[in-house]
Amino acid sequence: MNQFKPIFLGTVHPRSELAQQRRVVNSQKCVRAGGKHNDLEDVGRDTYHHTFFEMLGNWSFGDYFKEEACSMAWELLTEVYEIPRDRLYVTYFGGDPSLGLSADEECRDVWLRLGVPASHVLPFPLKDNFWEMGDTGPCGPCTEIHYDHVGGGRNAAALVNQGSPDVVEIWNLVFMQYSREVEGNLLPLPQHHVDTGMGLERLVTVLQNKRSNYDTDLFTPILDAIHKGCRAPRYQGLVGDADVGRVNMAYRVVADHVRTLCVCITDGIYPGFSGAELVLRRILRRAVRFCSEVLQAPPGLLASLVPTVVDVLGDAYPELTRNTNQIKDIINENEAAFLSSLERGRHIIEQTVQQMEPSTNFPAEVAWSLYGSLGFPLDLIDLMLEEKGISLDSAAFNELVLEDAKRKAGGPQAGQPGSTNTQLDVHSLARLQASKVPATDDSPKYAYRLGQHGHYEFSPCQATVLMLYRDQSLHKEVGAGQRCGVILDRTNFYAEQGGQDSDQGYMIRLGQQDVLFPVESVRLCGGYVVHEVTAVETLRAGDQVQLFVDEAQRVACMTNHTATHLLNFALRRVLGDSTEQRGSHVTAERLRFDFDTKGHVTVEQLQQVEQVVQDLIQKNEAVHMAEVPLKLARRVQGLRAVDEEYPDPVRIVSLGVPVENVLTCDTEAAMQTSVELCCGTHLLQTGSVEDLAIISERQLVKGISRVIAVTGGQAKEARELGQCLATEVDSVSLRMKQRITSIPEMQNLSKEVGQLTKVVANAAMPQWQRKELQIILKALQRTANTAIKKLELQQAEKAAQILLAKYCNQPVIIDTVPADSLSILMKVVNQLCDKSPGTSVLLLSPQASGEVLCACQVSKRDMCLDEDSGLSPPL
Repeated sequence: MNQFKPIFLGTVHPRSELAQQRRVVNSQKCVRAGGKHNDLEDVGRDTYHHTFFEMLGNWSFGDYFKEEACSMAWELLTEVYEIPRDRLYVTYFGGDPSLGLSADEECRDVWLRLGVPASHVLPFPLKDNFWEMGDTGPCGPCTEIHYDHVGGGRNAAALVNQGSPDVVEIWNLVFMQYSREVEGNLLPLPQHHVDTGMGLERLVTVLQNKRSNYDTDLFTPILDAIHKGCRAPRYQGLVGDADVGRVNMAYRVVADHVRTLCVCITDGIYPGFSGAELVLRRILRRAVRFCSEVLQAPPGLLASLVPTVVDVLGDAYPELTRNTNQIKDIINENEAAFLSSLERGRHIIEQTVQQMEPSTNFPAEVAWSLYGSLGFPLDLIDLMLEEKGISLDSAAFNELVLEDAKRKAGGPQAGQPGSTNTQLDVHSLARLQASKVPATDDSPKYAYRLGQHGHYEFSPCQATVLMLYRDQSLHKEVGAGQRCGVILDRTNFYAEQGGQDSDQGYMIRLGQQDVLFPVESVRLCGGYVVHEVTAVETLRAGDQVQLFVDEAQRVACMTNHTATHLLNFALRRVLGDSTEQRGSHVTAERLRFDFDTKGHVTVEQLQQVEQVVQDLIQKNEAVHMAEVPLKLARRVQGLRAVDEEYPDPVRIVSLGVPVENVLTCDTEAAMQTSVELCCGTHLLQTGSVEDLAIISERQLVKGISRVIAVTGGQAKEARELGQCLATEVDSVSLRMKQRITSIPEMQNLSKEVGQLTKVVANAAMPQWQRKELQIILKALQRTANTAIKKLELQQAEKAAQILLAKYCNQPVIIDTVPADSLSILMKVVNQLCDKSPGTSVLLLSPQASGEVLCACQVSKRDMCLDEDSGLSPPL
């Protein structure tokens, strides 16, 4: 319906051809394999879901509505197609109180008038009978027509919308009445429209008296062609447990998916790496896998089915006939690439399993590489591992999936700088290794010292360009202006890992001091450090370069990484040894630390954590670092290590205690300080951290908290801001304690408290202080509200006394009084009626703005008389 959205929304140009349409009928190609309406995983499991199907529709744009739409649908099905009436059931929208939507009784009544038995007219909730294309846009209630394939006079109402293959929806009539806004609310459309859709495949199943879409002549020629091209038994239409070996499911998957591939490729959508192209790539690979793994078919089966698909669909879509060879070529090309990936993936799995220690899980990083780089299906990885009696480290794999989703959600858009040139693919890694290209020596990243004046000095690094990487392929040369990955024999740049951001900086070619190649990010892939560079001039393998790290950014990262270790130690010291790290991220600006916790961290605990860190900073302990065998490192008592793979040998970072001391057997030295496995870059003395302030603490999920902290000058600024806000809160507290008799003055003070509350909530200040101030501000807000109510009540009592004296015991009081708000005016009315129960009151209060406030109340006696007489109250 996307093509008609401008009509539904009223945005269509009045002089356009589209605007002249009132009634339309059409047949269109539809693919449901991604987004909100996604049938991909259901395809093959049952006999009526498809990724591609043909949708028959009739439309009304402000012309006919429910009466005519239902009547025409019923007439077509029962009189033209002569479908037995007793096999048809209709559903309608049963309403949704949370949205303020009542049941669509108008639609129900239309069906009843058409002669549909009440037992065949069924209400269903929002998820079944309210149609929406997406999160926003035209939408409305719908009515669906379902067909019972069994019949025989039975009542199948209980099977409607229950996923039964015997009772299936064949036609959906949508009544476009609303537009879903970005905020989630529904607004009525200027005109009512009708959008109906009936799947041709399901209709043909009914008209040909079949039980399954795959038994119709839309699919049987394709299923026959599949049988001729594979070694599997003939298709029998089995589902579920009856389908031993999933052979029948494979037939359905391949038959459905090859139709989708033919139609999409003809329409210019090819298997790719994003959006619709990525969805089609998954469809193709799913089909290839079922061909190869289940049907035991030789390569090329999928493409061999294209002529049969063209025979079935070519008359309706002649463009298929014109593009038959192109479709076959694209399918064959992608199938060959995937089968090669499958073989390579099997080889990688075999090698990894051979190198694994007994009783360990399959590494998540390897599975992720296979899944992401080779497009290796996850369920196939699980199956192959199951055959070998081992399992995947699912928790770690899911973590990688989550990180990838977050990266994509917050990552660069198409056409913007990204990390594609630093993430080597599996094929390129294999080529580098086969070509004997040595791994990058990145030990120079640790070559720095503390100078005489407290400044860090970094040793220069000279390197040779070994290879260039661009657009997922290796190159010996990259032209000027192109972004690429540069692989060097050695580097002093820190690659993003261990939660620490990568270095930035630049490189120059020896002899060309004035030509800078900016290094924007650095990534470690299979032992190769890849520097993302924009080539300002042609860059070639063999070039000699000198590397310059952005020292300010590096030192800031070093500061925050060392501070992270201090924070980890302090949290365990304050919250207990059971406090375990769950993740961290270090940037030049701040540090983030996730950890296990049994409950919310209190103000006192936050203060204690900061104090422990301050003490360690004040001691100005030396930071000791050394590489040791992993087996030896794991023996260290109290060693802090996150649950991840570490290199061997591994780097140990110890604060205040030399590494050789913590490695000594039976020593508890590591229990008294911070000792961690870490590949990051660190300060050489803890005193360089200067200060640390936790500026945020919250629970991510139950049992896991996240803190964000800043160091050095930023920490000092956070404390100064906190002190400034504390002074402002103290000022408001003092003014609140003064005797204020003016309602406007107290209201302004209440507003000031509200504004200060917002500032405190969002300020980069110590979290313990934020929590303290928030408690004070909450109490001040309550005090201000109570004071305003008290002042209003006093003002109301005073005004009521004056009016009672003026209208002594009169049955009706109508007057004007000064009042700062409607709340005060209502209080005056209530006071009068409480003190003079027989009086009805109407008060007006002119405002400076020109408005007039009005409040009234009928006397209790008059209300009783009106109830007895059945008349309405006089006011």
